[in-house]
Amino acid sequence: MSQSIREPVNSRGTRSKAAIAALILAAPVVAAPGTARARPAAAPGAHPAGAVLTWDVHAETAIFDRARQSPTAAARSFAIVQGAVYDAVNAVAGAPYEPYLVAPRSRPGDSTPAAVATAAYRTLRWLFPDQAEPLRAQYEQALAAIPDGRPERGGVAVGAAAAAAMIEARRDDGAFSDATWRVGTRPGEWRPTPPGFLQVGAWYATLKPFVIDDPGDYRTPGPPALRSAAYARDLNEVQSLGSAASTSRTPDQTDAAKWWDDPRQVEWAIGRQLAATRRLGELQTARLLAMAGVAAADALVACYKEKKYWSFWRPVTAIPLADTDGNPATRADPSWTPLRTTAPSTEYPSGHACYTSAVTAGWGRFFGRDDISFSAYSADSGTTRRYGSLAEARAELGEARIWAGVHYRSASDDGTRLGSAVARAVLDREFGRRGD
Repeated sequence: MSQSIREPVNSRGTRSKAAIAALILAAPVVAAPGTARARPAAAPGAHPAGAVLTWDVHAETAIFDRARQSPTAAARSFAIVQGAVYDAVNAVAGAPYEPYLVAPRSRPGDSTPAAVATAAYRTLRWLFPDQAEPLRAQYEQALAAIPDGRPERGGVAVGAAAAAAMIEARRDDGAFSDATWRVGTRPGEWRPTPPGFLQVGAWYATLKPFVIDDPGDYRTPGPPALRSAAYARDLNEVQSLGSAASTSRTPDQTDAAKWWDDPRQVEWAIGRQLAATRRLGELQTARLLAMAGVAAADALVACYKEKKYWSFWRPVTAIPLADTDGNPATRADPSWTPLRTTAPSTEYPSGHACYTSAVTAGWGRFFGRDDISFSAYSADSGTTRRYGSLAEARAELGEARIWAGVHYRSASDDGTRLGSAVARAVLDREFGRRGD
């Protein structure tokens, strides 16, 4: 099995949005909790770009700070929240774009901030029921800034319907199942890695996709054969540049390895920055974030399906055991350790490369160009990095996984191609202007 990456030819519309819409719109909308309430004072410092970005920050807090989800699990959560927010904002705006799932009924004047807050709040409450108290406080604070009346009630109803559609679509989607990675003992086969020797994230390989019909339609050629010259080049490169004690890696490469390894996903902050600095309105901000988030989630589903199939060993395993790989061009180093901690999942293809290529594909499709400059600060590295284009960022991410000592070049290159292919398929089917 060594096929090149290809895109599916399935026609649009295999997922029944009409059925979901009929189910949700036929049901009465339950009033949002706390509608009859004493209004607390609105907190100062609300994000100047509007409710969509404010609730994106709230989602990040819920997902990373309180739930402490892994970046992979966070991708699903982010897609759920932002997909519902997009449908809500699009509906209030008169549905000029194709809805992701549903375009709830709306009336002129319905409050966009109320729709955003309700869609985000209800999906986050569903995702994290143990966070009910802080989420409700954020929700009530958001509604407190909106005048009472029909516009607020209309926005709440639209947001509730969009959230209900998303929750119905993602119920029993396979998240957090007890799936495990296949553990091997022969050269090339994956085995748990230090320091925790854990099994994490295998459930993503069978997660229900958000858009694509079959993740198996997207294939990679597989890692290089152990006895090949390509494998020796891959292993020797990461052995030299990715070692914790490397003398070959430059200070800037070390900085990049740490910056891209930020567990809070620096891409989230970049998406918000792109929306804010380009002064996007609520609808376009919601669309930008949903395009990137949904594309990334599906890219990871396809990526993790490939990870499970190839079950290839990580450098932290392969380099100490290089004397068993049958390749005379590799050299074992039993004391070798990577610069950054290896994720508890199989090596090929790189999940981070799949994710980043899909996110940047979403940004590129939205703006219609690649030469988008941006910068972002990472608390993990304590530094800010700047890029002149999306292609420049993608290229550095691939190198950074090598400099971190956690991936081979083939895993990053093929992960980038896989993520881009899935993102194209997602964005060809979703988030376009109606009638196009």
